[in-house]
Amino acid sequence: MNEKKTFKERLDQFWGIKALGSSFKVEIIAGIATFLAMAYILVVNPNQILYAGSADPRWSSVFIATAFGAVLGTLLMSLYAKMPLAQAPGMGLNSMLGGIIGGGIGLYTYSYTYSLSNALFLVFISGLLFLVLSIVPVGKEKISGKWITLREKIFDGMPECIRKAIPVGIGLFIAFIGLQNAKIVSANQYTLVEFVDLTKIFSGSLHDADGNLYNYTYALVGLISFLLIAILSHFKVKGAVIFGVLIATIIAIPFQVTNVDILLGKGDVTWKFWESFSAYFSNDGVFLSIFKDGYKMPSGSLMTNIMLVITFCMIDMFDTMGTVVGCATNANLIDENGKPYNYNKIMISDSIATVTGSIFGTSTVTTFVESGTGIAAGGKTGFSSLVTTVLFALSLFLLPLFAFIPSAAAAGALIYVGVLMMGNVIHIDFKNIKAAVPSFLTVLMMVLTYSITKGIGIGVISYVLINAVVYLVDLIKYAANKDKENLVKPKLDISIILIIVFVLFLVYFFVPTEF
Repeated sequence: MNEKKTFKERLDQFWGIKALGSSFKVEIIAGIATFLAMAYILVVNPNQILYAGSADPRWSSVFIATAFGAVLGTLLMSLYAKMPLAQAPGMGLNSMLGGIIGGGIGLYTYSYTYSLSNALFLVFISGLLFLVLSIVPVGKEKISGKWITLREKIFDGMPECIRKAIPVGIGLFIAFIGLQNAKIVSANQYTLVEFVDLTKIFSGSLHDADGNLYNYTYALVGLISFLLIAILSHFKVKGAVIFGVLIATIIAIPFQVTNVDILLGKGDVTWKFWESFSAYFSNDGVFLSIFKDGYKMPSGSLMTNIMLVITFCMIDMFDTMGTVVGCATNANLIDENGKPYNYNKIMISDSIATVTGSIFGTSTVTTFVESGTGIAAGGKTGFSSLVTTVLFALSLFLLPLFAFIPSAAAAGALIYVGVLMMGNVIHIDFKNIKAAVPSFLTVLMMVLTYSITKGIGIGVISYVLINAVVYLVDLIKYAANKDKENLVKPKLDISIILIIVFVLFLVYFFVPTEF
């Protein structure tokens, strides 16, 4: 007679916590760490989408939509994909949406107006397109005979060297985000970036002549957070990431990087969550206004709308692919081919989150690179994602508590993730130029262009061009050589899927968004 399993045992069996060498304690710590690293999106996302920021009466509604999108997206990762990954409205994508609503994006200015519901319709369409690509089978695996979808085909068609470069690029990209959040590096008109001026420490003041905090105050908080995490991790302290962030938060108070008044609800962030909910579900709120206005294709050039949808799709597809590959590799949650576990379920979760996120009233919901923070804390299963989901749900009611933790304190965790993911560089074959150059460009351009998608795109384009030219030269040499019996006929190591991806990236880089 089988003994009845306890609730805890059933949870363990559902997520395979012990089987993957983890524990409930570690997963809880990892879930908290991920949330702390990405909680900034709750406040930043409304500011990116709405041109007037918190002065816009819809700010609280977009904040709630942000939390709803994060809750649903991360919950799907937990219960369906069962991976330690978290989702929320993506940075970059939200700026793009804000640009569309505001009347322009990049170098292009729109001569017609997109309402929020119009712009969200484009996000909705891109999400549906993603969902179709994630669920419609297009072939079978040769060995297992299992049906695979187009998004899996795209992953399988990516060159191995680029797949190995992605985790390295993601790690440096995450670290760069952390360095910026802590203002350890900042913009410079001559060199583009510069290191923080630490000599201001001896100025005798925390503020400059205009009353703004010197960058060194943020930088010290970030560096303290990073060093604490590194030291505690060396001594195998469980929860090193969280302890480092929380201690740095306390240190941030005398530096005025964070303010106790935030906890008291004084300012834009309020404890009066019921007022925010009332605005969200009101006739003028984001949620009901979408259904009241109805989804419709924005006016203007049809080609412009098509290109905007393609752009949303390209960014979401390859940002998600890069993030998932990088994080899964670091957590050792990949199969023998380097594909993350439950890859297609991850993509379906991502697609559904984008569709529902647009209905909630926010930009594309995507997998966050900050998931690597939880993985660095030991997260290996979807239970850590469940913890992150709960915290995002609580943030709807406890925003001041979470807003109290400054991004500078959380930055230490992001920099530390970069250290861990940098170790993947040993898997790149730098002796083979055909692989080394695309790998190098993938890593470098992710950081310099501040875009995972552009990094992968430049890597793919360089790979195809280099390998195609080398193949043609080798083919000509083979054809010209009379002694073919001792020669091996050159082989083009470029799949049909890769050619399609190559063309898509050419469209992405060279075709204007507006016509």
